[in-house]
Amino acid sequence: MCGIFGVAAAVSDIQRRPSVYRDLVADLLQSSETRGGEASGVAVKSGDIVSVYKSALAASAMLRDPGFLNFLDASVRPKAGTDAVRWAAIGHCRLVTNGREADDTNNQPVVVDRLVGVHNGIVVNQEAMWRAMPGAARRSELDSEAIFAFVADAVKKSASLENATASAFALIEGEASVAFLDGERDALILATNTGSLYWARHRESGTVVFASERAILAAVLRRRFREASSGFEPRHLGPGQGLVISLLSSEERTFDLASPSTGGTTARRECRVVDGRRDAPALRRCSRCILPETFPMIDFDASGVCNYCRDGEVARPEGRAALERLVARHRRRDGRPDCIVALSGGRDSCYGLHVIKKELGLNPIAFTYDWGLVTDIARRNQSRVCGKLGVEHIWRTADIAAKRRYVRANLEAWMARPRLGMIPLFTAGDKEFYYHARHLRAELDIDLVFFCAGNAYEETRFKTGFAGVREAPHRNAMTRISVANKLQLAAYYAGQVAINPRYVNRSLPDAIWAFLQTYLIRDDFLYLFHYMPWDEASVVDTLRREYDWELASDTETTWRIGDATAAFYNYVYHSVAGFSEHDTFRSNQVRAGALAREDALRLAERDNKPRYDAIDEYAKLVGVSANELYRTVHAMPKLTIRRDLS
Repeated sequence: MCGIFGVAAAVSDIQRRPSVYRDLVADLLQSSETRGGEASGVAVKSGDIVSVYKSALAASAMLRDPGFLNFLDASVRPKAGTDAVRWAAIGHCRLVTNGREADDTNNQPVVVDRLVGVHNGIVVNQEAMWRAMPGAARRSELDSEAIFAFVADAVKKSASLENATASAFALIEGEASVAFLDGERDALILATNTGSLYWARHRESGTVVFASERAILAAVLRRRFREASSGFEPRHLGPGQGLVISLLSSEERTFDLASPSTGGTTARRECRVVDGRRDAPALRRCSRCILPETFPMIDFDASGVCNYCRDGEVARPEGRAALERLVARHRRRDGRPDCIVALSGGRDSCYGLHVIKKELGLNPIAFTYDWGLVTDIARRNQSRVCGKLGVEHIWRTADIAAKRRYVRANLEAWMARPRLGMIPLFTAGDKEFYYHARHLRAELDIDLVFFCAGNAYEETRFKTGFAGVREAPHRNAMTRISVANKLQLAAYYAGQVAINPRYVNRSLPDAIWAFLQTYLIRDDFLYLFHYMPWDEASVVDTLRREYDWELASDTETTWRIGDATAAFYNYVYHSVAGFSEHDTFRSNQVRAGALAREDALRLAERDNKPRYDAIDEYAKLVGVSANELYRTVHAMPKLTIRRDLS
């Protein structure tokens, strides 16, 4: 099961020997990993602040995380201006039972109001506990949260800490050993119904150390205090026992969970609980758009405006008249199809098919290339639109099992040496749609092929930027990237393959073919949104009203919901660099005057929320472990942290 641990020590001792206590917390964390290696977390009460740092990383990995090391160093510098005599830390090494660990709300320590706690065990009647707290806010999938919510609720109703803890344990069914900090009452509470808690108090300093196992506690004390370890008095907190440690005095008292004493009433104090991962300064963003300082090759002028804003406005469409002139020579009057429309099932292609059929008056054939990662929502939306418009729909499908194997091989190679510049490789398999568009044009004797791409807001220069390439303008027509850019990209990919030979796998011919199709073979398709304005509200409203177009259940955005890879790669970009495609999309809207900056910030924050269900489904489709993907991403150095340390 999980491992819990902690320390309570005199503030004066922490100030005198900060490195001793920093290393003590680190050692307790590392040693407790044997009980759970799927997530970790630590909370520190220092003055009137409780700081929490947790991550979907094993303890050993979190101890290599620069952000956590900064947190740990800061934690042994007690805040000034407090009456507290003691400093305290608690921690958790998680073996996942309830709730996906990639979502940090499901990791511990758990925060409920001013209560911050860790739990080892499984509560099997958590629903009954929640029913006993009508109106209590539930924030996670954790069974553990029910314990601390119950205690917080009881304390709010004037119960003592001992009675609140005993009341919770009277209701719990299952194993429970807990430790929690009550920030407002300056107390650390330990309690167990199984006896899985061992603690020791130093006879002279009064320092208390605890852990889930006797052997873990004894080994850490020997390593960290050496000859002074003999001064610790080891004790066992037996089944049905609790311990209250005051942080305002040297007082400790045990109590019986079956018949607790009322205990001393501690005055309430103001206390803040902060997220140690997000307590660092926010990313600096452009004062005009919302691109952050982690965006590749960005710089800001004296007014805080980024070079992407200074370089020029978003490309304007060439206009409906120019589009009409182009399609006029292709329009047929005999009822035969006169154009091919690439239909991905996303919002742009579905709306584009509507415009081409109903507004331009053409007679299109829709075409879809399914490489195995087109979502079911996309397929249903394609069916809705084609059925309503009466449009023939031609499919070309890959060897889907093979394509998914290729993705898996490249994901596994990437996980061995993750680099943001290699993320486009995950979608290389879909680039064969260029080939099929060219082939269908010849097969059907139809010259006009529409791509409903080219929407200037969707430009994502950062993807090649992370490969060291500063893209020249190309309006989302990839073959129009400059020759110099193409050579730089090829050199970057070749260099990564040389460094990481795992990329030399069965997918390599497919990836080379994708590069040729995307960047080198002539592209004379007609990009609809190079000519027509694109308005998000109009696009979505038309699709919803005319076709009952389906939305995803796990996100409010309508962009990329037809692509099974998007949820994962945007999660990576946002987790590591602090932004994703959504930030670039909204920034381009701001530059074009289509969106206010404040609205762009709000929408980007909304759309960047992790789509865990979609990521899990992606991992399942390609045959990799979702947990391994999450761990890889969480272990990557964060660009924001790297900046802070430089």
